[in-house]
Amino acid sequence: MTMKIADPSHTQRCNEVQLMLAELPLDGARVLELGCGRAEKTRSLAESGRVREILALEVDSIQHARNLQITDLPQVRFLHGGAEAIPADDASVDLVILFKSLHHVPMAHMDQALAEIARVLRPGGLAWISEPVYAGDFNEVIRLFHDEKTVREAAFAAECRAVEGGILALDRQLFFQTRSHFADFAEFDARMIQVTHTNHRLSPDLYAQVRQAFEAHLGPEGATFSPPQRVDVLKKPG
Repeated sequence: MTMKIADPSHTQRCNEVQLMLAELPLDGARVLELGCGRAEKTRSLAESGRVREILALEVDSIQHARNLQITDLPQVRFLHGGAEAIPADDASVDLVILFKSLHHVPMAHMDQALAEIARVLRPGGLAWISEPVYAGDFNEVIRLFHDEKTVREAAFAAECRAVEGGILALDRQLFFQTRSHFADFAEFDARMIQVTHTNHRLSPDLYAQVRQAFEAHLGPEGATFSPPQRVDVLKKPG
């Protein structure tokens, strides 16, 4: 099976958390989440009641400090760290999950990150690598101030090298669209521009351009986008 970076023929919309809960063998699993961000997906996994434990890593120091204030998820352990140096033993986890985080790994370290994922997975364990597809109306707005074409292509290439090199095997690929809704530009600004993991310095002219592009999609009930996504499910051989 040849890996594809995109498949425009898949236009069905779904909730990725629900898709993951349906697709992955989570019952009793030891889960490693890389780049957990605001721990929203972490919480969904923990509150499903299915997983045994979650080790949730975040490289952004500001967000990690906030995550440490979470006290109602006893099966979750938050650590500061990146995918290229995972603080876990060999073959110690059943599932590795990356939600839109592989392309945030420095390009020079992407191969090492995939090697680390293979190292910590038990034989037969799965990696759920979710990446946004570089297409669609939402991408057209975002790329005005944060163009990720190069890093997303580099992340996909690193996955392909890991599969070609035999450290991980392709189990399956899933293509779908998600729903991204914003009540107004202020919410878009707060969620997409004013983030702690990237310092977006927009000039007044560029800020106005982004606002204009966003508001072209704004209606009485806000703006709703359907950004395309890809999930590569990779397996540790053995």
